[in-house]
Amino acid sequence: MHQHCHGQISVMESQRKRYAAPSSGEDSSGERGSLHTWKGYSCSVTPERVLLSRPVLQAALGTRHGVLLVEGGQVYSFGEFRWKQSQVSEVGPLKPVLESALSGQCVVAVAAGSFHSGAVTEDGGVHMWGENSFGQCGLSSLTVVPNPTPVAVLDPDTSPPHTIRVLELACGEQHSLALSAQHEVWAWGSGCQLGLVTTIFPVWKPQKVEHLAGRHVLQVACGAFHSLALVRCLPPQEARRPLPDKCGQCNQLLYTMTDKEDHVIISDSHYCPLGVELLADGEARLEPGRSPPLRLRGSPSEPLSSHTSASAPGLHPSITDHTDYERRTVAQNGEILTTTDSDISAAGTDSDRTVGGVGGAGSQNSPYPDDQAVKEYLKKLSDTSLAEETAKMTIAGASFQPPADSLDLLTSDLLPGVMPVTTSSALNSLVSSCASAVAERVVSTCEALSLKKRINCYYPGVGGVAGAPGGVPGGFPGGPAEERVRLEESMQGKKSCSTGDIREEEAEGLSRRLSLPGLLSQVSPRLLRRASRPRVRAVPLTPVGGLPEAGELLPSLQTEVWSWGRGEEGQLGHGDNLPRLQPLCIKCLSSKEVVLVAAGAHHSLALTAQSQVFSWGSNSSGQLGHMACPTTIPRLAKLSEGIRVWDVGAGAQHTLLLADGDCYQPILYYSGQQVREAAQDAPQDQTEGYSYTQQPVLLPFCMNLGYVSGVFAGGQSCVALADRNVTGFIASLHELAAAERKFYCKLSSVKNQILRPLLDLESLGTALGPASTVLLQSLARCYCRLCHLTGQHSALLTANLRRRREVKSLVMLEHASIFLDTYNEYCCSVGNFLVMGGFQALAKPSLDFFGKCPELLQRLAESSEENIPLSDLLVALFYLPMRHLHEYGRLLLKLGTCFEVSSVDYQKLQDGCSKFEALALHLKRRRKEAEYTYHFWKSFPGKMTDSLRKPPRRLICESSNKALTLQNSGRFSVNWFILFNDALVHAQFSTHHVFPLATLWVEPIPEENTDLYGLKVISPEETFTLLACSSMEKAKWLRSIKQAVDQAMSGAGQSGSGAGQRAEPPISRTASYTFYKDSRLKEATYEGRWLAGKPNGRGMVKWLDGRIYTGTFKNGLEDGFGDYVMPSKTLNLNDHYQGHWKEGKMHGIGTYKYATGELYEGSFQDNMRHGHGMLRSGTLNSSSPSVFIGQWVHDKKTGYGVFDDITRGEKYMGMWQDDQRQGTGVIVTQFGLYYEGAFNNNKMQGTGVLLSEDNTTYEGEFSEDWTLNGKGVLTMANGDYFEGTFTGEWGSGLKVTGSFFKPNLYDSDGDKGRAVKLGRLAVRPEEKWRAVFEECWMRLGCEAPGQGENQRAWENIAVALTTSRRQHRDCPEMNLSQSHNRTLESLEFNPQQHVGPVTMEKYDRIRHYLIKACDTPLHPLGRLMETLVAVYRMTYVGVGANRRLLLQAVNEIMSYLARIFQLVRFLFPDLPEEGGVIPEPSSDPQDKKDSNCADTQLESPKPGRVVSSSSLLLPVLLPRLYPPLFTLYALEKEREDNVYWECVLRLNKQPDMALLAFLGVQHKFWPVSVPVLGERTEVVSSTKDACFASATETLQQISTTFTPSDKLQVIQLTFEEITKEVVSSLEDSFLWSMDDLFPVFLYVVLRARIRNLGSEVSLIEDLMDPCVQHGEHGIMFTTLKACYYQIQHEKTT
Repeated sequence: MHQHCHGQISVMESQRKRYAAPSSGEDSSGERGSLHTWKGYSCSVTPERVLLSRPVLQAALGTRHGVLLVEGGQVYSFGEFRWKQSQVSEVGPLKPVLESALSGQCVVAVAAGSFHSGAVTEDGGVHMWGENSFGQCGLSSLTVVPNPTPVAVLDPDTSPPHTIRVLELACGEQHSLALSAQHEVWAWGSGCQLGLVTTIFPVWKPQKVEHLAGRHVLQVACGAFHSLALVRCLPPQEARRPLPDKCGQCNQLLYTMTDKEDHVIISDSHYCPLGVELLADGEARLEPGRSPPLRLRGSPSEPLSSHTSASAPGLHPSITDHTDYERRTVAQNGEILTTTDSDISAAGTDSDRTVGGVGGAGSQNSPYPDDQAVKEYLKKLSDTSLAEETAKMTIAGASFQPPADSLDLLTSDLLPGVMPVTTSSALNSLVSSCASAVAERVVSTCEALSLKKRINCYYPGVGGVAGAPGGVPGGFPGGPAEERVRLEESMQGKKSCSTGDIREEEAEGLSRRLSLPGLLSQVSPRLLRRASRPRVRAVPLTPVGGLPEAGELLPSLQTEVWSWGRGEEGQLGHGDNLPRLQPLCIKCLSSKEVVLVAAGAHHSLALTAQSQVFSWGSNSSGQLGHMACPTTIPRLAKLSEGIRVWDVGAGAQHTLLLADGDCYQPILYYSGQQVREAAQDAPQDQTEGYSYTQQPVLLPFCMNLGYVSGVFAGGQSCVALADRNVTGFIASLHELAAAERKFYCKLSSVKNQILRPLLDLESLGTALGPASTVLLQSLARCYCRLCHLTGQHSALLTANLRRRREVKSLVMLEHASIFLDTYNEYCCSVGNFLVMGGFQALAKPSLDFFGKCPELLQRLAESSEENIPLSDLLVALFYLPMRHLHEYGRLLLKLGTCFEVSSVDYQKLQDGCSKFEALALHLKRRRKEAEYTYHFWKSFPGKMTDSLRKPPRRLICESSNKALTLQNSGRFSVNWFILFNDALVHAQFSTHHVFPLATLWVEPIPEENTDLYGLKVISPEETFTLLACSSMEKAKWLRSIKQAVDQAMSGAGQSGSGAGQRAEPPISRTASYTFYKDSRLKEATYEGRWLAGKPNGRGMVKWLDGRIYTGTFKNGLEDGFGDYVMPSKTLNLNDHYQGHWKEGKMHGIGTYKYATGELYEGSFQDNMRHGHGMLRSGTLNSSSPSVFIGQWVHDKKTGYGVFDDITRGEKYMGMWQDDQRQGTGVIVTQFGLYYEGAFNNNKMQGTGVLLSEDNTTYEGEFSEDWTLNGKGVLTMANGDYFEGTFTGEWGSGLKVTGSFFKPNLYDSDGDKGRAVKLGRLAVRPEEKWRAVFEECWMRLGCEAPGQGENQRAWENIAVALTTSRRQHRDCPEMNLSQSHNRTLESLEFNPQQHVGPVTMEKYDRIRHYLIKACDTPLHPLGRLMETLVAVYRMTYVGVGANRRLLLQAVNEIMSYLARIFQLVRFLFPDLPEEGGVIPEPSSDPQDKKDSNCADTQLESPKPGRVVSSSSLLLPVLLPRLYPPLFTLYALEKEREDNVYWECVLRLNKQPDMALLAFLGVQHKFWPVSVPVLGERTEVVSSTKDACFASATETLQQISTTFTPSDKLQVIQLTFEEITKEVVSSLEDSFLWSMDDLFPVFLYVVLRARIRNLGSEVSLIEDLMDPCVQHGEHGIMFTTLKACYYQIQHEKTT
């Protein structure tokens, strides 16, 4: 009834932001928010201006009072205040009083009920005052509340209950509603209009309306005894959940289907008798503990149970005042059935009762009348035909309400107090409720019957019966047959009334509301057959959920209106006069895009985004703005064409509308009660003071008020808020909003009157063909998106006019991209349809539909020309929205002129304007291109058109005027060049070739030496020259091609304007291309980087046979690192290569996984294995697992290699040729056999040596593997030997022809001669792994070892490291740490910056560099080191761990050292050669530095004087090779070590003193006391492991060090520890003699218990730096060695 805060966007926010006056400094108090009030609508009415010191933001009117909210958050009241005790019980409207109780609070919204008021503060608190006898102020124990008092809105579900923040209030006569920040509704007061599940009134404390919980409520409004809520629709995925088929409360079927002879009746109008309506998603809610409000009688003897809610006290308890209606129906036997449902249907039955007795007679205890009973009753009605119709309707599931007069005849004696009503209105309500129920509710079951697409009976909300044009007042007078037929025809003709429900069924299963054609007749089988025909259309014409990116910026248009409360005047809009205890959705408004609701005392209004007003409820004074009946359903207020309403107010018996007229200054319309001036002082209820408006009346004074921004009404009064237009800012804002509203109405009418009917045409699919149909659907989708965006924007602009009126609130500035993208997309879709000749094809079906004279089209397309072709009209119509962009630009510019040029707002508006203008120009160009292209296709030869014509393709230029020809073409050849936005086409007689622009390069040929104007065109597989006829033509084509290429690459010219284009498209670019000619790449597709017509950079090629290469290209060929997958033809697996390529071939390091399961890792050259590599065949459990590591030449094993035959348990180390063992080699087996010698043709053939585990040896000739054949010597383990000729296989009996020798025991010389020297017939160490070293030299840029430039080598190192770093940076899973990156950077530079002799400092730098380089596999030296470690382990691990290989293993290490040292000297040429000496540093302050350096290295006591490969490189190499090497030493020294260990264990059983004595240590060296846990303890006879403990511990570290130099350092430290201990006890200077030292050291060695001391000693001896042997370290080592032998041969006594 009373107007409250508007709009869907948070009111609090809006009120908090004050109006921003433009920078010109308008006088805000006088010009903004002035308030004008008046009553009635006669010519003489002049509004009075209420003078307040501040602008009014919002007004609310009650029956006899009003509340005003002014800037600053203060509240004023005027009118009669019966609740004030003081003398101010009445204040004239021109002298409002301040509500001082609210001072100090910043109020953001106010509301007024009939006799009470409310206010919402900034923090969401609620204050109420006024009449409270029904609890409407929410304060218990007070009948009146004189001053604003806080009311707590608490959520009882939380603990402790927390306060609910409120956004807005609405007040009725006896109730109040609040909308919370969570968008839920809270209610208090009295009556069913609260929507609460309770029968106890008043409700003093605010309670949540549970029925709307979970929904997003946008606005609430209150009439005197009813409530309205504007709710955002649920998102489609929620709406699409499968619906339950039974009611959750009464367990009755929600949908029923009855099969009659030739038609089916479907009903879903079940109404739960428990007073709970179904929600849209099929969930019924009933509060726990709520008893049903109704008891049904089971037998005639039972008394009738009548149920009414507690009525408000003081009201006459007539039927109209009951808060719950009872409907009586008389059944066959005369008993009265009482039900309280609204849409009760005879079809809504339990599962055991089928409709109409089809499954047996309806049982008598049913609370609903069965088919028969209804017919019986209807017979008593006056007209039989009507009775039949009504019966059909009843069964069809429509609401059934018998006309009240016949009810009265039957029941007036039984039910005194039922007021009779007139027949016509009852019949009226019967017909309309039937119609509304059927039309609105036949839903999903229809779809199952294929009715869904075909049967589109629109349900116009105007006629008395659905579909009757203009309505049949009072329903059917008698319902004669011809009336019925006429009605049926009108419906099948689908000439829907424009005011009807325009949004037809949506496709894609949006819950459709379909009505059956011929509502009151049967559905014929013929119609059903027609319904099953396939249809073209499946485009939802309302975007679901709006634009994704618009999000919360724009208000939702997908809204529903819910109503509840009393309905005796039809103010709930459900088509009846019944009350509703719970909110119920008004279905027919769901698709109307309602943006605002308002409620008068007994009528309701809904304002839509299309600026239409729907009204329903009491029309006693014409307040609904129309004369149509019945008024129980929403109908459009009658306004003349072009009047667009954008704000509404509703009073007791009048309605106030704010609208756009011809100009953009708003105008006011009034409908409803006239208030005469004469009667103003007389008592208000004198009826002669009133009159009746048939439609809204224009208020003539409205133009004098200025720019009205909002209207409010209440009681008999009207209020308008207006602004004066000082700088033009207000006028421009109004103009912008009005333009947007007008544009949206325009778009909507095109959508509804043109687009929708066209999409519905049956002939559409055949006329357009499938391709164009898809384009039309896409066009329709884009159109609807644009339409929807405009609607949302107009709603937002309108809401902002009512409130903020400032630049900040303009979404089109802050988020212009939403608008620009939508227009761009729409223009694209229109252009595509145009290019494909869609509009031409659409002309014929349109002609059939719009007739020969398409005035409607001409009017909508704003075309004044005569005889314009229909297709052109359609083009003009669909391009019309583009004009609106200029309008945006113009209006933003106009707004901008209201500001100082320097201000931020001006800048924003200016930017916005230029964006929209630029897009308008761009789209205009796009339209021209589309039209040019369309005309080109019309003239182009048809055969080629089909293959070349594509929707997004646009013509740029073509050479039909012979302006461009092909150089060197034949005299009679025809060459036609056509440039499109995505390709250059070369057309000849009957063929054409398409060159995609993304892979097209063009360059001008210089003209100085020829008269030819040539252009060189490069494509991936062809290069040709085009000749232009003039330099101008040449320049034109060159520019056009370059621009087209540039746009094709930047995304098909999506840029807003062409201004920012580059002059040249880049020569390097990313594109995709399929080869058609190239032999190697034929039909392969390449995607990646290009350079001047050739793949260059990263890319991917896919061949049709499944091969895929991914990696880098150079000049059209694979080059660099790449990944290649090749499907195997026989196996169902792929070969997979990952590695380096060069000029289209595998070249460099790579890994090849074969489909057979083999794996090769190593070097490639020319697609073949070449260089060093490792091949693993089979897995360990397969038939023949083996590993080969070595040199390959042209895919074959050639050179030195190691072959591990895992199956046979043999390992071969030797030379190969063409995959065969050839030359010298060694074989060891797992059974301990050892062979070294010659191989030929993969067999042991020639001279060789064979040893078995027990040292039996054969030296001589071999012919096959393990087969002796020829001369030789066989030596037994004990030294006896045979000499002669041998034949046979080893281990299976030998034939011997020769002599047997048993050497003399004392013939020591002969014995010596017999020992076999191994390794002579093996491959020389420097011959091994040559390929590995050669690869390292190659990496440094040398053809052969030592031949190359030092400078180039360093460059190569830097390049290798940089590219690796870059690869790792591009490949996130291989990411390097920062420290790793720094190391790589430091390795790129030569540490020896200046040439000159190497000093100690330089030597040290080189040493550190080498350590780092060898630790980095990306460095050539690091890679070499890694490979050497791999081959060494491969050789000497497993079967290769054979003691006879020790010598070869040691020599191999020495050879590594020599060869690596050669590399090091190449990189550091100033380094002295092996054995060279570095001069001592001169004794200057640098000494300190050097001594520091010396400390860090563990080489020799005089650090780094002599340069040797071992001192420099062993520290890096040996730790990695140590495990396999030491294992070989341990195997070789096993026997000796066992003897030594036995002795160590035996001697260690003795205590310290005994052992010292036994070893003959002089007494003076015996420690007297030893430190134990930090305290000195006497050494006694039983002391054990205490003497020389620190020296013992030191010596034990020899097992944890790797290099000989480190081990020697340990021995030196041990000596130092012994000396320390001895000196501390002797306490004088003293020098060792070897005789003194040896026994002490022997004691320490015994106590150190080193297990493999023999192996340690041998390792040091073999690998020791030669220069150390004669120094201090050498003597110490000799002492240790002597100890070892002493212990071994110790005779313990």
